[in-house]
Amino acid sequence: MSSWSMPSMTTDLMMVIAKENLQTHIEEELEKETLKDLISPLQVWIASAGAHVCYHIIPLLASGEVFGMDTKISLTLFDREQMEDCLQTLAMEIEDLASPVLHSVSLCTNTEEAFYQAQVIIILDDSTSEEVYTLESCMRSRVPLCRLYAYLMEKNAHESVKVIVGGKVFVNLKTALLMQFAPHIAGNIIAVALGVEGQAKAKVARKMRTTSANIKDVIIWGNISGNNYVDLRKAKVYNYESAIKGPPGYYHSVLGMIFDSEWIRKDFVMMLQELSNTGKEFGGILGAHSIATTLKYWYQGSPPGEIVSLGIMSEGQFGIPEGLVFSMPVKFENGTWVVLTDLEDISLTPQIINRLADDLVQEKLVALGDILSFQPIQEESKDSTQSSIGQDEEKEQAVSDDSEGKFENHQ
Repeated sequence: MSSWSMPSMTTDLMMVIAKENLQTHIEEELEKETLKDLISPLQVWIASAGAHVCYHIIPLLASGEVFGMDTKISLTLFDREQMEDCLQTLAMEIEDLASPVLHSVSLCTNTEEAFYQAQVIIILDDSTSEEVYTLESCMRSRVPLCRLYAYLMEKNAHESVKVIVGGKVFVNLKTALLMQFAPHIAGNIIAVALGVEGQAKAKVARKMRTTSANIKDVIIWGNISGNNYVDLRKAKVYNYESAIKGPPGYYHSVLGMIFDSEWIRKDFVMMLQELSNTGKEFGGILGAHSIATTLKYWYQGSPPGEIVSLGIMSEGQFGIPEGLVFSMPVKFENGTWVVLTDLEDISLTPQIINRLADDLVQEKLVALGDILSFQPIQEESKDSTQSSIGQDEEKEQAVSDDSEGKFENHQ
Protein backbone atom coordinates (compact mmCIF):
# COMPACT_ATOMS: atom_id res chain seq x y z
CA MET A 1 0.00 0.00 0.00
CA SER A 2 2.70 2.44 1.04
CA SER A 3 4.85 1.53 -2.00
CA TRP A 4 2.19 3.05 -4.34
CA SER A 5 1.42 6.17 -2.28
CA MET A 6 4.70 8.04 -2.91
CA PRO A 7 4.40 8.30 -6.69
CA SER A 8 0.78 9.35 -6.30
CA MET A 9 1.69 12.09 -3.81
CA THR A 10 4.56 13.27 -6.00
CA THR A 11 2.27 13.53 -9.01
CA ASP A 12 -0.31 15.47 -7.03
CA LEU A 13 2.35 17.82 -5.73
CA MET A 14 3.70 18.40 -9.24
CA MET A 15 0.20 19.19 -10.45
CA VAL A 16 -0.23 21.75 -7.67
CA ILE A 17 3.16 23.34 -8.43
CA ALA A 18 2.41 23.42 -12.15
CA LYS A 19 -0.93 25.07 -11.49
CA GLU A 20 0.71 27.66 -9.25
CA ASN A 21 3.42 28.34 -11.85
CA LEU A 22 0.79 28.80 -14.54
CA GLN A 23 -1.16 31.18 -12.35
CA THR A 24 2.00 33.15 -11.58
CA HIS A 25 2.84 33.36 -15.29
CA ILE A 26 -0.67 34.56 -16.12
CA GLU A 27 -0.47 37.21 -13.40
CA GLU A 28 2.93 38.38 -14.65
CA GLU A 29 1.66 38.69 -18.22
CA LEU A 30 -1.41 40.59 -17.05
CA GLU A 31 0.84 42.90 -15.05
CA LYS A 32 3.01 43.51 -18.12
CA GLU A 33 -0.06 44.36 -20.20
CA THR A 34 -1.34 46.67 -17.45
CA LEU A 35 2.00 48.46 -17.24
CA LYS A 36 2.09 48.78 -21.02
CA ASP A 37 -1.33 50.40 -20.94
CA LEU A 38 -0.14 52.81 -18.25
CA ILE A 39 2.76 54.03 -20.39
CA SER A 40 1.96 57.33 -22.08
CA PRO A 41 4.15 57.34 -25.17
CA LEU A 42 4.81 60.49 -27.18
CA GLN A 43 2.34 60.56 -30.08
CA VAL A 44 4.34 61.26 -33.24
CA TRP A 45 2.60 61.62 -36.61
CA ILE A 46 4.28 61.80 -40.03
CA ALA A 47 2.21 63.38 -42.81
CA SER A 48 2.89 62.29 -46.42
CA ALA A 49 4.57 59.23 -44.90
CA GLY A 50 4.76 57.54 -48.29
CA ALA A 51 7.47 60.03 -49.30
CA HIS A 52 10.96 58.65 -49.79
CA VAL A 53 12.45 60.84 -47.05
CA CYS A 54 10.26 59.06 -44.48
CA TYR A 55 12.39 55.92 -44.83
CA HIS A 56 15.36 57.93 -43.59
CA ILE A 57 13.55 59.75 -40.78
CA ILE A 58 12.12 56.70 -39.05
CA PRO A 59 15.44 55.03 -38.08
CA LEU A 60 16.54 58.35 -36.56
CA LEU A 61 13.34 58.63 -34.51
CA ALA A 62 13.55 54.97 -33.47
CA SER A 63 17.19 55.30 -32.37
CA GLY A 64 16.27 57.30 -29.28
CA GLU A 65 18.59 60.14 -30.30
CA VAL A 66 15.81 62.62 -31.06
CA PHE A 67 13.54 62.44 -28.00
CA GLY A 68 15.87 60.57 -25.65
CA MET A 69 16.15 56.91 -24.71
CA ASP A 70 13.72 57.37 -21.82
CA THR A 71 10.89 58.59 -24.06
CA LYS A 72 8.68 55.95 -25.68
CA ILE A 73 7.04 56.95 -28.94
CA SER A 74 3.90 55.83 -30.74
CA LEU A 75 4.39 56.43 -34.44
CA THR A 76 1.50 56.97 -36.85
CA LEU A 77 2.05 57.07 -40.60
CA PHE A 78 -0.48 59.24 -42.41
CA ASP A 79 -1.04 59.52 -46.13
CA ARG A 80 -3.72 59.21 -48.77
CA GLU A 81 -5.70 55.99 -49.18
CA GLN A 82 -3.84 55.17 -52.39
CA MET A 83 -0.66 54.85 -50.32
CA GLU A 84 -1.99 52.26 -47.87
CA ASP A 85 -0.01 49.32 -49.29
CA CYS A 86 3.16 51.38 -49.13
CA LEU A 87 2.43 52.37 -45.53
CA GLN A 88 1.75 48.75 -44.51
CA THR A 89 5.08 47.63 -45.93
CA LEU A 90 6.83 50.49 -44.17
CA ALA A 91 5.11 49.66 -40.86
CA MET A 92 6.32 46.05 -41.02
CA GLU A 93 9.87 47.22 -41.65
CA ILE A 94 9.65 49.57 -38.67
CA GLU A 95 8.52 46.74 -36.39
CA ASP A 96 11.49 44.69 -37.59
CA LEU A 97 13.78 47.36 -36.13
CA ALA A 98 12.80 46.12 -32.65
CA SER A 99 13.52 49.59 -31.29
CA PRO A 100 13.44 49.85 -27.47
CA VAL A 101 11.83 53.31 -27.67
CA LEU A 102 9.14 52.38 -30.18
CA HIS A 103 5.89 51.64 -28.30
CA SER A 104 3.70 51.10 -31.37
CA VAL A 105 3.34 51.73 -35.09
CA SER A 106 0.03 52.42 -36.79
CA LEU A 107 -1.35 53.68 -40.09
CA CYS A 108 -3.94 56.28 -40.95
CA THR A 109 -5.54 56.90 -44.34
CA ASN A 110 -8.83 58.22 -42.98
CA THR A 111 -8.57 61.98 -43.21
CA GLU A 112 -11.06 62.72 -40.44
CA GLU A 113 -8.95 60.73 -37.95
CA ALA A 114 -5.67 62.40 -38.90
CA PHE A 115 -3.46 63.80 -36.12
CA TYR A 116 -5.64 62.41 -33.31
CA GLN A 117 -3.97 63.32 -29.99
CA ALA A 118 -0.75 64.13 -31.90
CA GLN A 119 1.98 65.73 -29.83
CA VAL A 120 4.50 65.95 -32.68
CA ILE A 121 3.60 66.31 -36.36
CA ILE A 122 6.21 66.10 -39.09
CA ILE A 123 5.08 67.60 -42.40
CA LEU A 124 7.00 66.24 -45.40
CA ASP A 125 6.95 67.41 -49.02
CA ASP A 126 3.60 66.44 -50.49
CA SER A 127 2.65 65.67 -54.04
CA THR A 128 -0.45 67.23 -55.54
CA SER A 129 -3.15 65.60 -57.60
CA GLU A 130 -3.45 68.76 -59.71
CA GLU A 131 -1.60 69.36 -62.96
CA VAL A 132 0.93 72.10 -62.34
CA TYR A 133 2.82 73.82 -65.11
CA THR A 134 3.78 77.20 -63.67
CA LEU A 135 5.36 78.53 -60.53
CA GLU A 136 2.08 80.22 -59.61
CA SER A 137 0.05 77.02 -59.99
CA CYS A 138 2.60 75.21 -57.80
CA MET A 139 2.09 77.81 -55.08
CA ARG A 140 -1.70 77.67 -55.29
CA SER A 141 -1.71 73.87 -55.19
CA ARG A 142 -0.35 74.01 -51.62
CA VAL A 143 -3.35 75.87 -50.20
CA PRO A 144 -6.04 73.13 -50.07
CA LEU A 145 -3.84 70.61 -48.28
CA CYS A 146 -2.46 73.16 -45.81
CA ARG A 147 -6.00 74.33 -45.06
CA LEU A 148 -7.10 70.74 -44.48
CA TYR A 149 -4.08 69.88 -42.31
CA ALA A 150 -4.56 73.01 -40.24
CA TYR A 151 -8.23 72.20 -39.62
CA LEU A 152 -7.38 68.63 -38.58
CA MET A 153 -4.55 69.78 -36.30
CA GLU A 154 -6.78 72.18 -34.41
CA LYS A 155 -9.61 69.63 -34.28
CA ASN A 156 -7.71 66.45 -33.38
CA ALA A 157 -4.19 67.17 -32.13
CA HIS A 158 -3.03 67.75 -28.58
CA GLU A 159 -3.32 71.41 -27.58
CA SER A 160 0.47 71.68 -27.14
CA VAL A 161 1.31 69.90 -30.41
CA LYS A 162 4.65 70.71 -32.03
CA VAL A 163 4.56 70.96 -35.85
CA ILE A 164 7.75 70.84 -37.90
CA VAL A 165 7.68 71.53 -41.64
CA GLY A 166 10.51 70.08 -43.73
CA GLY A 167 11.29 69.56 -47.39
CA LYS A 168 12.80 71.44 -50.30
CA VAL A 169 9.77 73.08 -51.94
CA PHE A 170 7.86 76.10 -50.54
CA VAL A 171 8.83 75.38 -46.93
CA ASN A 172 8.18 78.94 -45.72
CA LEU A 173 4.93 79.17 -47.66
CA LYS A 174 3.52 75.93 -46.27
CA THR A 175 4.49 76.98 -42.76
CA ALA A 176 2.84 80.39 -43.21
CA LEU A 177 -0.37 78.81 -44.54
CA LEU A 178 -0.55 76.34 -41.66
CA MET A 179 -0.09 79.22 -39.20
CA GLN A 180 -2.84 81.24 -40.88
CA PHE A 181 -5.35 78.39 -40.98
CA ALA A 182 -4.47 77.05 -37.50
CA PRO A 183 -4.03 80.22 -35.41
CA HIS A 184 -4.41 78.46 -32.03
CA ILE A 185 -1.23 76.42 -32.55
CA ALA A 186 0.63 78.87 -34.82
CA GLY A 187 3.24 79.55 -32.14
CA ASN A 188 4.31 75.90 -32.25
CA ILE A 189 4.84 75.59 -36.00
CA ILE A 190 8.38 75.90 -37.37
CA ALA A 191 10.20 75.46 -40.68
CA VAL A 192 13.43 73.47 -40.99
CA ALA A 193 16.43 75.40 -42.39
CA LEU A 194 19.25 73.06 -41.37
CA GLY A 195 19.36 71.36 -44.78
CA VAL A 196 20.34 74.56 -46.58
CA GLU A 197 22.68 75.40 -43.72
CA GLY A 198 24.31 71.98 -44.10
CA GLN A 199 24.82 72.47 -47.83
CA ALA A 200 26.57 75.78 -47.23
CA LYS A 201 28.79 74.27 -44.52
CA ALA A 202 29.79 71.44 -46.84
CA LYS A 203 30.87 73.83 -49.60
CA VAL A 204 32.91 75.91 -47.17
CA ALA A 205 34.50 72.78 -45.69
CA ARG A 206 35.57 71.50 -49.10
CA LYS A 207 37.16 74.83 -49.89
CA MET A 208 39.04 74.80 -46.57
CA ARG A 209 39.91 71.09 -46.82
CA THR A 210 38.24 70.18 -43.56
CA THR A 211 35.03 68.39 -42.60
CA SER A 212 31.65 70.10 -42.55
CA ALA A 213 31.22 69.10 -38.87
CA ASN A 214 34.01 71.58 -38.09
CA ILE A 215 32.05 74.48 -39.62
CA LYS A 216 29.64 76.23 -37.23
CA ASP A 217 27.37 79.28 -37.11
CA VAL A 218 26.41 79.68 -40.75
CA ILE A 219 23.16 81.68 -40.83
CA ILE A 220 20.36 81.26 -43.38
CA TRP A 221 18.15 84.31 -43.74
CA GLY A 222 14.79 84.52 -45.52
CA ASN A 223 13.13 81.94 -47.74
CA ILE A 224 14.53 78.50 -46.93
CA SER A 225 13.55 76.91 -50.24
CA GLY A 226 13.68 80.07 -52.34
CA ASN A 227 15.37 83.45 -52.25
CA ASN A 228 17.68 83.35 -49.23
CA TYR A 229 20.82 84.96 -47.87
CA VAL A 230 23.67 82.73 -46.68
CA ASP A 231 25.60 84.67 -44.05
CA LEU A 232 29.20 83.70 -43.20
CA ARG A 233 29.99 86.67 -40.99
CA LYS A 234 29.69 84.63 -37.77
CA ALA A 235 30.88 81.34 -39.29
CA LYS A 236 33.64 79.52 -37.41
CA VAL A 237 35.94 76.62 -38.23
CA TYR A 238 37.19 74.33 -35.45
CA ASN A 239 40.15 71.91 -35.48
CA TYR A 240 41.64 73.74 -38.44
CA GLU A 241 45.19 73.07 -39.54
CA SER A 242 46.91 76.44 -39.62
CA ALA A 243 49.98 78.24 -38.29
CA ILE A 244 47.95 79.47 -35.32
CA LYS A 245 47.05 76.79 -32.77
CA GLY A 246 44.92 77.03 -29.69
CA PRO A 247 43.50 74.97 -26.82
CA PRO A 248 40.49 72.64 -27.25
CA GLY A 249 37.51 74.67 -28.40
CA TYR A 250 39.69 77.20 -30.21
CA TYR A 251 38.31 78.33 -33.57
CA HIS A 252 39.10 80.58 -36.51
CA SER A 253 36.78 82.90 -38.39
CA VAL A 254 35.83 81.28 -41.71
CA LEU A 255 36.08 84.58 -43.56
CA GLY A 256 39.45 85.18 -41.93
CA MET A 257 40.80 81.86 -43.23
CA ILE A 258 39.42 81.95 -46.79
CA PHE A 259 41.71 84.41 -48.52
CA ASP A 260 40.13 83.84 -51.92
CA SER A 261 37.48 86.58 -51.80
CA GLU A 262 36.63 85.91 -55.44
CA TRP A 263 35.54 82.38 -54.50
CA ILE A 264 33.24 83.71 -51.78
CA ARG A 265 31.83 86.44 -54.00
CA LYS A 266 31.20 84.28 -57.08
CA ASP A 267 31.89 80.54 -56.90
CA PHE A 268 30.31 79.97 -53.49
CA VAL A 269 27.19 81.87 -54.49
CA MET A 270 26.94 80.04 -57.84
CA MET A 271 27.34 76.61 -56.22
CA LEU A 272 24.58 77.27 -53.70
CA GLN A 273 22.39 78.71 -56.42
CA GLU A 274 22.91 75.57 -58.50
CA LEU A 275 21.89 73.40 -55.55
CA SER A 276 18.73 75.45 -55.02
CA ASN A 277 17.84 75.40 -58.70
CA THR A 278 18.23 71.66 -59.18
CA GLY A 279 17.61 70.16 -55.74
CA LYS A 280 20.92 68.29 -56.01
CA GLU A 281 22.46 67.08 -52.75
CA PHE A 282 19.11 67.56 -50.96
CA GLY A 283 17.81 64.02 -50.99
CA GLY A 284 16.21 61.88 -48.35
CA ILE A 285 19.25 61.59 -46.09
CA LEU A 286 19.88 65.32 -45.73
CA GLY A 287 16.17 66.12 -45.45
CA ALA A 288 15.64 63.50 -42.75
CA HIS A 289 18.74 64.50 -40.78
CA SER A 290 17.71 68.17 -40.87
CA ILE A 291 14.24 67.41 -39.51
CA ALA A 292 15.48 64.98 -36.86
CA THR A 293 18.22 67.35 -35.67
CA THR A 294 15.80 70.28 -35.41
CA LEU A 295 13.39 68.11 -33.42
CA LYS A 296 16.22 66.96 -31.16
CA TYR A 297 17.19 70.56 -30.46
CA TRP A 298 13.54 71.45 -29.77
CA TYR A 299 13.28 68.72 -27.14
CA GLN A 300 16.81 68.57 -25.76
CA GLY A 301 18.29 71.98 -26.55
CA SER A 302 20.87 73.01 -29.16
CA PRO A 303 24.62 72.87 -28.42
CA PRO A 304 25.58 75.73 -26.06
CA GLY A 305 26.84 78.79 -27.86
CA GLU A 306 25.92 77.46 -31.31
CA ILE A 307 23.78 79.38 -33.82
CA VAL A 308 20.91 77.49 -35.46
CA SER A 309 18.92 78.69 -38.48
CA LEU A 310 15.15 78.29 -38.13
CA GLY A 311 12.08 79.45 -40.03
CA ILE A 312 9.69 81.15 -37.60
CA MET A 313 7.12 83.93 -37.58
CA SER A 314 8.86 87.29 -37.47
CA GLU A 315 7.99 89.70 -34.69
CA GLY A 316 10.05 92.52 -36.17
CA GLN A 317 13.50 91.25 -35.11
CA PHE A 318 16.48 92.50 -37.15
CA GLY A 319 14.18 94.92 -39.01
CA ILE A 320 12.30 92.05 -40.67
CA PRO A 321 8.63 92.91 -41.29
CA GLU A 322 6.26 91.32 -38.77
CA GLY A 323 4.07 88.41 -39.78
CA LEU A 324 6.47 86.71 -42.21
CA VAL A 325 7.80 83.17 -41.81
CA PHE A 326 11.48 84.04 -42.08
CA SER A 327 14.62 82.00 -41.43
CA MET A 328 16.81 83.65 -38.82
CA PRO A 329 19.40 82.77 -36.12
CA VAL A 330 18.09 81.12 -32.94
CA LYS A 331 19.11 78.81 -30.12
CA PHE A 332 16.96 76.10 -28.52
CA GLU A 333 16.60 75.80 -24.76
CA ASN A 334 13.95 74.65 -22.26
CA GLY A 335 11.71 73.20 -24.94
CA THR A 336 11.51 76.33 -27.09
CA TRP A 337 13.66 78.62 -29.20
CA VAL A 338 15.13 82.05 -28.56
CA VAL A 339 15.91 84.47 -31.39
CA LEU A 340 19.52 85.64 -31.10
CA THR A 341 18.85 89.35 -31.32
CA ASP A 342 21.93 90.10 -29.21
CA LEU A 343 24.38 88.94 -31.88
CA GLU A 344 26.69 91.74 -32.98
CA ASP A 345 27.44 92.83 -36.53
CA ILE A 346 24.79 90.77 -38.28
CA SER A 347 22.42 93.51 -39.35
CA LEU A 348 21.12 93.25 -42.91
CA THR A 349 20.75 96.21 -45.23
CA PRO A 350 17.20 97.45 -45.88
CA GLN A 351 17.66 96.46 -49.53
CA ILE A 352 18.40 92.83 -48.65
CA ILE A 353 15.56 92.63 -46.13
CA ASN A 354 13.11 94.17 -48.59
CA ARG A 355 14.10 91.74 -51.32
CA LEU A 356 13.83 88.69 -49.06
CA ALA A 357 10.57 89.90 -47.54
CA ASP A 358 9.05 90.74 -50.92
CA ASP A 359 9.77 87.19 -52.09
CA LEU A 360 7.84 85.72 -49.16
CA VAL A 361 4.97 88.21 -49.35
CA GLN A 362 4.46 87.52 -53.04
CA GLU A 363 4.52 83.73 -52.57
CA LYS A 364 1.66 83.92 -50.11
CA LEU A 365 -0.35 86.44 -52.15
CA VAL A 366 -0.02 84.29 -55.26
CA ALA A 367 -0.93 81.13 -53.35
CA LEU A 368 -4.09 82.74 -51.95
CA GLY A 369 -5.04 84.20 -55.33
CA ASP A 370 -4.63 87.84 -54.32
CA ILE A 371 -2.19 88.46 -57.17
CA LEU A 372 -1.85 86.52 -60.42
CA SER A 373 1.89 86.34 -61.02
CA PHE A 374 5.13 86.19 -59.07
CA GLN A 375 7.52 89.03 -59.94
CA PRO A 376 10.90 88.78 -58.14
CA ILE A 377 12.76 91.99 -57.43
CA GLN A 378 15.57 92.49 -59.92
CA GLU A 379 18.65 93.49 -57.96
CA GLU A 380 21.54 95.43 -59.37
CA SER A 381 24.27 93.39 -57.71
CA LYS A 382 24.64 90.44 -55.39
CA ASP A 383 26.25 90.48 -52.01
CA SER A 384 29.24 88.20 -51.53
CA THR A 385 27.46 85.86 -49.13
CA GLN A 386 24.09 85.78 -50.80
CA SER A 387 22.42 82.81 -52.45
CA SER A 388 19.25 83.46 -54.38
CA ILE A 389 16.90 81.60 -56.67
CA GLY A 390 15.03 83.23 -59.51
CA GLN A 391 11.53 82.70 -60.83
CA ASP A 392 12.47 80.38 -63.70
CA GLU A 393 14.72 78.19 -61.57
CA GLU A 394 12.22 77.82 -58.74
CA LYS A 395 9.50 77.06 -61.25
CA GLU A 396 11.64 74.28 -62.72
CA GLN A 397 12.42 72.82 -59.29
CA ALA A 398 8.85 73.02 -57.97
CA VAL A 399 7.21 71.56 -61.08
CA SER A 400 9.84 68.83 -61.20
CA ASP A 401 9.21 67.86 -57.57
CA ASP A 402 5.43 67.77 -58.10
CA SER A 403 5.85 65.55 -61.14
CA GLU A 404 8.08 63.18 -59.18
CA GLY A 405 5.56 63.04 -56.37
CA LYS A 406 2.69 62.17 -58.69
CA PHE A 407 4.76 59.47 -60.37
CA GLU A 408 5.62 57.88 -57.02
CA ASN A 409 1.98 57.86 -55.94
CA HIS A 410 0.97 55.97 -59.05
CA GLN A 411 3.46 53.18 -58.64
